[in-house]
Amino acid sequence: MDAVPPPEDPPLAEPAYRVFDRAAWAGLRASTPLSLTRADITALKGLNETVSLADVQEIYLPLSRLLNLQVRAARRLAMAQDAFLGHQAAPPPYVIGIAGSVAVGKSTLARVLRAILARWPDHPRVELVTTDGFLHPTKVLEERGLMRRKGFPESYDLKRMLGFLNALKAGEPEVAAPVYSHLKYDIIPGEMQVLRRPDIVIFEGLNVLQHAAGAPVVASDYFDFSVYLDAAIGEIEAWYIERFLLLQKIAFPNPDSYFHHYRDLPLDEAKEVARGIWRSINLPNLQQNIQPTRHRARLVLRKGRDHAIEQVWLRRM
Repeated sequence: MDAVPPPEDPPLAEPAYRVFDRAAWAGLRASTPLSLTRADITALKGLNETVSLADVQEIYLPLSRLLNLQVRAARRLAMAQDAFLGHQAAPPPYVIGIAGSVAVGKSTLARVLRAILARWPDHPRVELVTTDGFLHPTKVLEERGLMRRKGFPESYDLKRMLGFLNALKAGEPEVAAPVYSHLKYDIIPGEMQVLRRPDIVIFEGLNVLQHAAGAPVVASDYFDFSVYLDAAIGEIEAWYIERFLLLQKIAFPNPDSYFHHYRDLPLDEAKEVARGIWRSINLPNLQQNIQPTRHRARLVLRKGRDHAIEQVWLRRM
């Protein structure tokens, strides 16, 4: 396959955001204490990602402080409405949506953020739910000819996803989400993640900020805050290929792996397969469906080549 230069990234709508470089954002940490150890951070990071103590101190702690203030404000607003209505109810979970491309580091961001937020005494019960569980099962995708559109909006059971979010924000005592296996590349039949009145729910996925024309309700209608994790397209492609090569060594040899047939590919062939998957599936999804939703996020985190977050864009109120 001939080398093709990566497409240029569309610019962010800068006037809509306050832009912070890393140092300026780090200054907003104030006195927020460091609650994670180096061992905690190592356990939370993804396969080919680097998350340092400095990242936690300079990026995640200021973000956790902002979110803590937002959660407090949301609870005060809920109490005011309860006072108006003359009854008191348990506040619904505060829902944070996290969006971004395949291989950009959403899962690591979500895990680290969850760990930090759970250490605030105001909201110790923090759950992480991924949209992978709301993908249609492989059998359904195959019947509909959508296996090469996996991760595109039409590959999700949107009705089930919206039902889950609606029940969550309605304050149901128990809400269940399907569980997905990355090894088997499919939903695990009968396995559910049960949430019991959490304080915060982090809802992470590719298209969580998508706004379908004419749709009466979309997932982001249930979000109290939203984050888009961003990077240059060329960098994300390189990270995807790097991750594919790592998985070829540690996951594909497992006979249960959906990608078991790639286990013995020579290095050059494995790179070409990964690049082909990226450019035929993940890149079009990013350009057509994911990246266009970036401007809808309350916060944009922009990563550099070494996975470190270099800029923070906070939407003006």
